[in-house]
Amino acid sequence: MIALPHRYSGKVRELYEVDDDRLLIVATDRISVFDVVLPDEIPDKGRILTALSAFFFDRVADLVPHHCISVRPDDLPAAARPDADGRGMLVWRTEPIRIECIARGYLFGGAWAEYERHGTVWGRRLPAGLRRADALPEPLFTPTTKADAGHDEPLTEEQAAALVGAARLGRIRDLTLAVYARGAEHARAAGLILADTKLEFGLRDGELLLIDEVLTPDSSRYWAADAYEPGGSPEQFDKQFVRDHYLRLGWDRRPPAPSLPPEVVDQTRRRYVEAYERLTGRSFADWYGPPVERAR
Repeated sequence: MIALPHRYSGKVRELYEVDDDRLLIVATDRISVFDVVLPDEIPDKGRILTALSAFFFDRVADLVPHHCISVRPDDLPAAARPDADGRGMLVWRTEPIRIECIARGYLFGGAWAEYERHGTVWGRRLPAGLRRADALPEPLFTPTTKADAGHDEPLTEEQAAALVGAARLGRIRDLTLAVYARGAEHARAAGLILADTKLEFGLRDGELLLIDEVLTPDSSRYWAADAYEPGGSPEQFDKQFVRDHYLRLGWDRRPPAPSLPPEVVDQTRRRYVEAYERLTGRSFADWYGPPVERAR
């Protein structure tokens, strides 16, 4: 049990107070799709998200400062151990900027749905004849609202500028696209395609920081490069695999969600672990904390 003041429960993370300057973010094994938290957890998922975020925070720090102080168990508050080992991140307290910042390099998800209907993505006209999962002519910045409950809604850049200011939005857009480009280059070397990614930012003493998570399978779409073909749903190493399961069921996306079959839980965990190992070149077995015991 974590004996720190509890501040907030998100879809996936729990937030705790450490002191006036620092917070503890603990990534659980919960998983959400279509903005609904599912009744089943994915074993080790929280540890994978923490491990990959720590890895990528280091690798984009020259582009943008971030909020991560440490993920080392010895650096976490004693009141959080051992429950937070491997899934806890000690971070600087920030004032979150209330938009979600998405960079898209490929036509998929909500972008594909809009293109099918209107030939546009976030209102931008694209060439005719593109297929699902096609590469876009250039990566796009597609911000959304950040809803505490319910669905995030698309924002035009004008609407986003009205929320956060034009100058700040310009800086956030440039950083989002730069982090996406860095992540896509790294993924390519690992045999993966980074189709899109979602980032969040916050302010600390007036400085813009990258916060929450970065380039994880929860916040990004990763596809196997050697199996990639536009026109369908490429082989995924992210939670699109779970979304596709529910799409096949015809679930109406209203809670409560039907339970996940054990084989979907196991395959999802396998894909998350493989994403971590491909992207980092490390064995997940070496990450902090004991692995979750899984029923056979």
